[in-house]
Amino acid sequence: MTIPELILLVAAGFAAGAMNALAGGGTFFSFPALLAVGLPPVTANATNAVALWPASVAAAWAARYNLRPLGSYLWPLLGAGLLGGLLGGTLLLMGGDALFARLIPWLLLAATALFAASPWLARWLAARRAEAPLPAHSPLSLAAHVGVSVYGGYFGAGMGILQLAAFSIEGHALARSNALKNLISAVIYSVVTVTFVLAGRVSWPELAILLVGAIVGGYVGGALGQRLPAPLLRAWVILVGSAMTLYYFWATYAAV
Repeated sequence: MTIPELILLVAAGFAAGAMNALAGGGTFFSFPALLAVGLPPVTANATNAVALWPASVAAAWAARYNLRPLGSYLWPLLGAGLLGGLLGGTLLLMGGDALFARLIPWLLLAATALFAASPWLARWLAARRAEAPLPAHSPLSLAAHVGVSVYGGYFGAGMGILQLAAFSIEGHALARSNALKNLISAVIYSVVTVTFVLAGRVSWPELAILLVGAIVGGYVGGALGQRLPAPLLRAWVILVGSAMTLYYFWATYAAV
């Protein structure tokens, strides 16, 4: 690894950690950086997913008090997350680098659109704050959660927004939707981490460097969270996501 590549990964990890602490969207910085240093697309995505695993587990642990009263209600959701995450990770590995490389611009486009739409989603969710009785699981709702989990296991950026929408449509209040989202995300990232590690598709040197930058960035982002205007930060993430989307559309399809 060259010195410029090392600097790029540290900077990308720092930016990803800071943006996740401030406004979300860190994947728009870390994933392209892993591609830029020469990792194959599947390896870059797998490495990025493993880098997100510790934060997902921490978020689920922080939400444990909101989850304990749900008891056995959680088991079907955990099963949906486990199955979907395993399917998504397996599809990523089976599809290989060539297929995933052609899907990258479309996945980035979807993630950018989801991130840009999240303020409107948040306002819609805010109107559903009153706690309601636990809605019954249905085959359709569980199938939807499996589908979102497949997306999360395959790529992941924007997955949390899809999960919040799915839980809200079912009738969960915002606080409970967020707690459930954190739990299922942790399940998905845990199963894909095991899948990618066993498949040998994680690049450990790049992962270690990315995590160092992300830890520092997360600390700085948390410290600055009350001082920087959220709309400006969100606009920056959308700008980066849009630029990355356009670039990968050009790089993937310009010669076609």
